[in-house]
Amino acid sequence: MPDTDHSRPAVTPLYAPLKAVVVPLEQVPDPVFAQQTMGPGMALEPLEAQLFSPCDGDIVHLARTQHALTLRTDRGCELLIHLGLDTVDLEGEGINVHVAPGDRVSQGDLLWDFDADLLACRALSLITPLVVTSSDQWRCEPGNAAPGSVIARGAPLMALVATSMVSSTVKEGGNNECRELVTLALAAGLHARPAARLRAIARRHDCTLLLEHDVQQADATSLTALMGLSLRQGDTLEIIACGNHAASALEEAVALLTTPEATELDPGHAALADDTSTVVPSGDDTTCHGLTASPGLAVGPLVRLARARIEISPDREESAEDAKRALTAAIGTLDDTLISDIERARTEGRSAEADILEAHQAWLDDPALREESLAHIQSGRSAAFAWREVLEGRISELRRSESRLLAARADDLRDLQERLIALLAPEAAVAAGQIEMTPGAIVVSDEITPSQFLALDRAAPAGLCLAGGGTTSHVALLARARGLPCLAAMGPQVLEVVARHAGESVILDAQKAVLVFQPTLDELEKAREQIEQDRARARAERQVAHEPARTLDAALIEVCANVTGHEEARVAHEAGADGIGLMRSEFLFMAQSRAPDEQAQRDIYQQALDGMGAHPVIIRTLDIGADKQLDYLSLPPVPNPALGTRGIRLMTRHQPLLDVQLRALLSVRPLDRLGIMLPMVTEAAELVAVRERLEVLAQEMNLEGRPALGAMIEVPAAALCADQLAQVADFLSIGTNDLTQYTLAMDREDPDLAGRADVLHPAVLRLIDMTVKGAAMHRCPVGVCGAAAGDPQAWAALVALGVDELSVEPARVAAVKAGIRRLDRAALSRALRDWLDEPLDSITLRQRLEQWLGEHVLTSTTTDAGASRDAI
Repeated sequence: MPDTDHSRPAVTPLYAPLKAVVVPLEQVPDPVFAQQTMGPGMALEPLEAQLFSPCDGDIVHLARTQHALTLRTDRGCELLIHLGLDTVDLEGEGINVHVAPGDRVSQGDLLWDFDADLLACRALSLITPLVVTSSDQWRCEPGNAAPGSVIARGAPLMALVATSMVSSTVKEGGNNECRELVTLALAAGLHARPAARLRAIARRHDCTLLLEHDVQQADATSLTALMGLSLRQGDTLEIIACGNHAASALEEAVALLTTPEATELDPGHAALADDTSTVVPSGDDTTCHGLTASPGLAVGPLVRLARARIEISPDREESAEDAKRALTAAIGTLDDTLISDIERARTEGRSAEADILEAHQAWLDDPALREESLAHIQSGRSAAFAWREVLEGRISELRRSESRLLAARADDLRDLQERLIALLAPEAAVAAGQIEMTPGAIVVSDEITPSQFLALDRAAPAGLCLAGGGTTSHVALLARARGLPCLAAMGPQVLEVVARHAGESVILDAQKAVLVFQPTLDELEKAREQIEQDRARARAERQVAHEPARTLDAALIEVCANVTGHEEARVAHEAGADGIGLMRSEFLFMAQSRAPDEQAQRDIYQQALDGMGAHPVIIRTLDIGADKQLDYLSLPPVPNPALGTRGIRLMTRHQPLLDVQLRALLSVRPLDRLGIMLPMVTEAAELVAVRERLEVLAQEMNLEGRPALGAMIEVPAAALCADQLAQVADFLSIGTNDLTQYTLAMDREDPDLAGRADVLHPAVLRLIDMTVKGAAMHRCPVGVCGAAAGDPQAWAALVALGVDELSVEPARVAAVKAGIRRLDRAALSRALRDWLDEPLDSITLRQRLEQWLGEHVLTSTTTDAGASRDAI
């Protein structure tokens, strides 16, 4: 029976795994164990040559040399059992292991038998430490066996006592431990970036997050363990949160893992998910095929990128303590570098790059990698060699994964491996050489790490071809973000071809996923013409991005930007955005343990206005609810959070929180460029109440001006009452994601329904049409700030229905404006309204739109500005 007493901490008894002499851990002749670097515990000096499991649990790790393993107890405590000291150098000789990672063991099951004489003669000692590596949640209470006494196998040895009230059952509504069974919705599986976000959630809420799948369990502090679960879309797993803020942490973790990564890949790249069934054509004498990691067309000389392996000595010359200090210092230096790089990437609007670097930072902070490296150093290895060996093992494990996505994460570990080694052995790193490349080359490599890609990108290559890798790798994501044509998974044959054609001009057609060798002069000329046309069009689009966008029939459509923070406002302004259509304020409230004060909020809001020059900025008030909670705002659980107290409904119930935000917004200057947008409005009375409160605060602050006040149209009720809302609102903004979800009764977080929850469903379009017509009665402008504004077919339909503004990602502003200028709004409106009178589904309607746009719009608007590169 499970323990249901929540008034006392969880206790796991450990029993002596063999007959032995009891040795206090501080007396072990190894400072790593004696100083409890890895954690507290107990040691035993064996008096027999078999070692058995001290408790029930799962084997989560086994050292390559079979001398050590990690056992996770049923309550989640991780116990390292290290057979002898310095036994790693025996390379498994004299040790016979009876278990493997993933095995379930019971107390008393045989783990090892070993040659005691061989180990005694060739290792430092037979003393076997049992160490609690998850010591931040567990403490050790020794049993009755006195130091120096002999303990019989199976006798009580010590107890593991939870320090965070871990229990094996859920306490309903409690915050000590919460569990929830979920289905993973991430199309690419649990990869490095969402794993890093899980780690951040655990840290932000100061609690433990565990994931369980089949018989495996992983702590969110260890990316190695999380990735080792090999979770893929559709897998069922249990999330366990333990700590004072467990409920909030669980809510965030559930939302993260059950929300499809709609923005993980750019529109048009949905096929780049982890599809292990994709087959690469074999090619012929003049072509090599691959997978399209980033579309585009390029021409340039063929160049092989080769980097020498950094040569380092396996044996340390300094003391173990000096080597450990060197490793710790190098990790700290690299961590500081990553933090700076992340901040710079965020500031410059390169969110994809920042996410990748944050995943690298989480890998670097993985306690398992550090602990194993320290153990290797103690056994006589140099710091650089220890780090290389530990990560090499993890890289090999990922490479063997059946999931292409997990295999691609090996590049991230390779990156960390090489960057840290370069810090530990700088002279050897310089000797290995740096990336040197002629601008405009088609670069071919067997593999490349994200940091190498960033260095290579500074040399301005025309395209990239990888023998390995995949479409879900971080390098592929970086290539797409920069518009660099890239093929992956081309196979080793591409490296052989480079040797024969190095320096020759080739054509990289990443649209068709082919690299063409020895092209004819005519083929080269046609490719270059196409590249120049694409480049000229993108350049022309960017040059007029700051100009107004009018349709062919003279309808003015504002193209604004959606931003997640004030840093992106400047990026949006430079991209030609006519304003900020949606700035979310949640990041201010969810990044800390207490609500931001008025001055802190005001500073951020003012920076957003300053970053947009003379253009308007719409800031949405805090949008949270039972599905997205704050530590400092306790909300009761509800059966269906999507239909609960959230958005403006919630804020009006917590008036002090709303007042602080409204005062902060009223403090920015100039007020005539500020719009305040209220989420989840269902009726005019809600908007009137906020306007009245806004007026009271403005009078208290002796203000003359007033900001515009608008409402989001996210629920059918708001769309149906749009004419009433328009009487009291300065503007309306359609949130297409939620409007689609509520209209179709399809949870957009449900992976089985996400593909059908299409904004182009006739019912959703009819509600949008009703909103526009209702607003027009009172000359109230209507914008769209949902994902549909950046959808190539959907934005055209929205314009045809009469919306006045589209708010898209900053990088899409120029292309969307260009598309608007090529669109006959009235003609599409007539066609669309005819289609809406027919019994069509969203698939057919989308096909009709695509065909109409192909026939009536001269050039596609989906081409990225940097999609074609050339060295002419």
